[in-house]
Amino acid sequence: MKDTAKHQGLRNQLVKVLQEKGIKDANVLQSIGKVPRHLFLDSGFAEYAYQDKAFPISAGQTISQPYTVAFQSELLQVKKESKILEIGTGSGYQTAVLFHMGARIYTVERQNELFKQTSQLLPKLGIRPKHISFGDGYKGLPNYAPFDGIIVTAGAPEIPKPLMAQLKIGGRLVIPVGTSSQIMTLLIRKSETQFEKHEFGEFRFVPLLEDKN
Repeated sequence: MKDTAKHQGLRNQLVKVLQEKGIKDANVLQSIGKVPRHLFLDSGFAEYAYQDKAFPISAGQTISQPYTVAFQSELLQVKKESKILEIGTGSGYQTAVLFHMGARIYTVERQNELFKQTSQLLPKLGIRPKHISFGDGYKGLPNYAPFDGIIVTAGAPEIPKPLMAQLKIGGRLVIPVGTSSQIMTLLIRKSETQFEKHEFGEFRFVPLLEDKN
């Protein structure tokens, strides 16, 4: 699993692209500059890893475009030791970025194939979430709540109520909401019953699936 000077150079170029697109959070940019994205992709796509594009991964899913990863991470406002719930571990790339930002990560993946792959890959790269589980992200992880931040990496038709309930007061929930395309949405919990909602432009994600059982 090589990470070469050439890869670092390509990452530095990617960071410049993200800055030009408006990403300002130094913590986000530094983390993107550290994470070897080529190791999270199928080998056939590895040479394109530092393009600002999404690519297919196992189980019919995708690894998000770096700009999307950076945008969502910036909205979370992660501080050192922030307790973050990630819904949709996927390739583990977003997990890795949050880890390098200093977050304590609790992550859930519903695709067993991806769960197994990512559970093996992350430790090899020195990335250790506090908890990684196979299950239904719609339900969150109530046993580990509350969280400083929750990030959802799949498009939800609506904001799941269990996730809202698992957010600390002052916490931030970043979620793409919509069906064919999504509006990036930020909810900030103001009190037990009040949330402040902000919307940011259109993005495209694979759907967030709910286990009906």
